Amino acid sequence: MATTTTPVRQNTTEMGHEMPQHTRRRRDVIAMLSLPLIVAIVALAQISEGGTLRALLQPTAALIVFGGTLAAMLLSYPSELLRRTARALSGVFRVGVSPDKAMVHRFEVLAVQARRHGALSLEGEIPANDTSFLSRALQLVVDGIDPAYARQTLESYNEARESADLECAEVLESAAGYAPTLGIVGTVMGLIQVLKQLSAPAEMGQGLAVAFIATLYGVGLANLFLIPLATRLRALARSAAVTRELIIEAAVAIRTGVHPRLVSTQLEGYIRSGERPVGFWGD
Repeated sequence: MATTTTPVRQNTTEMGHEMPQHTRRRRDVIAMLSLPLIVAIVALAQISEGGTLRALLQPTAALIVFGGTLAAMLLSYPSELLRRTARALSGVFRVGVSPDKAMVHRFEVLAVQARRHGALSLEGEIPANDTSFLSRALQLVVDGIDPAYARQTLESYNEARESADLECAEVLESAAGYAPTLGIVGTVMGLIQVLKQLSAPAEMGQGLAVAFIATLYGVGLANLFLIPLATRLRALARSAAVTRELIIEAAVAIRTGVHPRLVSTQLEGYIRSGERPVGFWGD
């Protein structure tokens, strides 16, 4: 009985370059080391002034600042947005994604393939069940969607995605506003307790030192952690949006039949740096 074999369709282009699959982005080691570095600097400053690390540990102040900030966030934002922010923070130390020369070259290869064999030939470059932004864009090209409508569709998605990403940064920025205020609240509460001990002047100095720990917690949490993390989320969101903008321009150029060399020249303006992680395709 004769048997037939079905050739496996490989995800390659006409020029022989293999199209990359999604890869796990590497982590930014320097950014990861920044958090323990911040803690180490504060601890070193405390020790160098003759203080002890135990003096910085005040459970009541921590409860007021950290617990109060968390409670304020639960009241300010819907739980879905808070969960999305937590997921964003889980990837905050991954290397930002931006257009690179390799990505521009890949689109030039796709433009050559579409010019030689038609837009339908790009269907083999779309992985099955892939919902990435690149696959969405290529699918519009393969389906022969009008370039103007394809641009409008992709730009609307890009704007919505960037807005959603920036919302996570706004959550942290709001938390950075609450934390110092709650630190002042904790300090005032501590001062109230100190004033009750006016009959024992020897204990007032120690009481004042403890009271101001809450302010230290609030200002430190806001300026050393929350604001830097929010700034990093904003940078990652913008970098990803620029990558999606490049994909939009590439898809529209291929759909309109622009010469491959012109596609490459047009896209090179999106390259922000000479060294970028390879393999990201605008999720």
